[in-house]
Amino acid sequence: MTTERREPATTADERSMLEGWLDYHRQTLAWKCEGLTDAQLRTAAVEPSELSLMGLVRHMAEVERGWFRSVLAGEDAGPIYYSDEDPDGEFHLTEADTWAEAHATWQAEIEAARGNAAGFGLDDLSKGRHRRTGEQFNLRWIYTHMIEEYARHNGHADLIRERVDGATGD
Repeated sequence: MTTERREPATTADERSMLEGWLDYHRQTLAWKCEGLTDAQLRTAAVEPSELSLMGLVRHMAEVERGWFRSVLAGEDAGPIYYSDEDPDGEFHLTEADTWAEAHATWQAEIEAARGNAAGFGLDDLSKGRHRRTGEQFNLRWIYTHMIEEYARHNGHADLIRERVDGATGD
């Protein structure tokens, strides 16, 4: 599998630009994970950190779910990997955790996100509220936050990938 990354057109309208950059960053994280074994994907950045590429993918599945299902659409979508007892559960990997499961879950959350976002305009307020602050958000804010979230974690992914097998690239 070769992940193709595409930047949005330089003359795109605002929504196409936001969706394009979000997809670009989603594709970047997939690219950083490409060609590695489950063991390599579970490899932590550097002790004592538990940050790994698979953990980042699982984290982003949680983030997609939280913002696009729970907040935007107001769905009662509970956590996938974390719990009140283990708030960083997506990063706590075992030998039983696989790329196939993590990737499929992440892709399912991305598809749900796209479907939910399609029903909102950029200025429309979310049906749900943030679980900690109780705030509502418009879709523009959510898209912008998601781009920031992926961009930050893609920086982590760059460093982890280099540690795992020496591969570098933007």
